[in-house]
Amino acid sequence: MIKYEQSFDRLQNIMIDLRANCPWDKKQTIHSLRQLTIEEMYELVDAITDQNWDGVKEELGDLLLHIVFYATIAKEENQFNINQVIEQVCNKLVFRHPHIYSNVKAEDEEAVKRNWENLKLKEGKKTILGGVPKSLPALIKALRIQEKAKQVGFEWKVTSQVKSKLMEELSELDEVIAEGNQDRMEDEFGDVLFSMVNYARFLNIDPENALERTNKKFKKRFEQMEAILTNDNKELSSYTLEEMDAVWNQIKKNEHKL
Repeated sequence: MIKYEQSFDRLQNIMIDLRANCPWDKKQTIHSLRQLTIEEMYELVDAITDQNWDGVKEELGDLLLHIVFYATIAKEENQFNINQVIEQVCNKLVFRHPHIYSNVKAEDEEAVKRNWENLKLKEGKKTILGGVPKSLPALIKALRIQEKAKQVGFEWKVTSQVKSKLMEELSELDEVIAEGNQDRMEDEFGDVLFSMVNYARFLNIDPENALERTNKKFKKRFEQMEAILTNDNKELSSYTLEEMDAVWNQIKKNEHKL
């Protein structure tokens, strides 16, 4: 019978063995692992988006391996060890949840978030937005910036205000498109996207997940259309847009019948 409480120790011991005996593992540094870790994160996100629980379990294991890998390298460099990593995050959680571990009151989720941001400032952060990683993808970064600004009251009151702002940004984009100024077009298009992210928040929609769902939907429909039209050995590019669109619309109708 597997004793799961010993599994973490087993993983650490395996990592030590690999660092000592495997040519590839011995060669790795925190820098060489960086891109691989990013890939593992995206694989986890894919599994979450697909609600693939077996995949989530597997990708969490891969991510945990990377955490242990970094901590093992850090220990070799006399920087820190995995127990210090765990203890530090435990201390951080206790400090940032005074409504659980102290006498601070937090009546709802928003109060918890406000307390969290204020406590981060006490820890030495110079700005509310300081905790947003520079390397985040732009769409997710926009969402996190807006969520953090909300915690200090920099937020529209109702959804209709957000929609009005979006329409205003679209109008400004139309104006610069008419001018033909490419740099200003990009600038205003960014404002539209930022406003769309804000609109998504007010509709309780995760914009990153919504866009990824559309990516998957488009890919599935396109591949079905491709399979149908190239079945007689004709290249897809030989069909007109109207011909492709007719098949596309039929695929959509078939989906709605399911």
